Amino acid sequence: MPGYLGFPEGELDGVEFAPAEEFAGVPDEVQRTWVPHRMTYIHDGEERQKPGSSCAFCEVPKKSDEDGLIIHRGEHAYVVMNLYPYNSGHLLVCPYRHVAQYDELTNEELFEIGKLTQRAMGVLRRATSAAGFNIGMNQGSVAGAGIAEHFHEHIVPRWFGDSNFMPIIAKTKPMPQLLGDLRKLIADSWDEGSWDAGSEPAGSEPAPASE
Repeated sequence: MPGYLGFPEGELDGVEFAPAEEFAGVPDEVQRTWVPHRMTYIHDGEERQKPGSSCAFCEVPKKSDEDGLIIHRGEHAYVVMNLYPYNSGHLLVCPYRHVAQYDELTNEELFEIGKLTQRAMGVLRRATSAAGFNIGMNQGSVAGAGIAEHFHEHIVPRWFGDSNFMPIIAKTKPMPQLLGDLRKLIADSWDEGSWDAGSEPAGSEPAPASE
């Protein structure tokens, strides 16, 4: 049974609060989830609209893996956590080259992005027990691309029952794990063994690393 401010009954026992009459507002039955980190998304969006603003997907590879939330660096593309995930474990596969459209990618970029996608699916199954995936790309701002000038592919892990009323009614998606902790979990699983994803059935164990 929720108590004060939506906390379980008794959880805030002993905590002193300023009298409600010292604040402006009229009490109602609505529960509120405070998500101040969303201001980062709002401010980032404002910055991206400014002329001459830098491209986030070009800047991320210049950072350390931890600071950039990078999972893996390939030759032509890299895998990174989405700072604004649709679901826990939401990854992005991006070419290093600043190119906007899928049909502008080179054969080498296409091949590596495809192999990284396969690898990411296997790693997410192993690290997070993902039951399925949404994989896609938004081409152009009119199609919903947040950073339309730099190509990126989305890999979103899914679990049975992971969608509830929150995203539909409240436009809020609760995330149960911090991005830094999740990045380490996925990155450690990525490096556990070398395997050719195209030669293994979905959900199989990775082949042992060669000597």
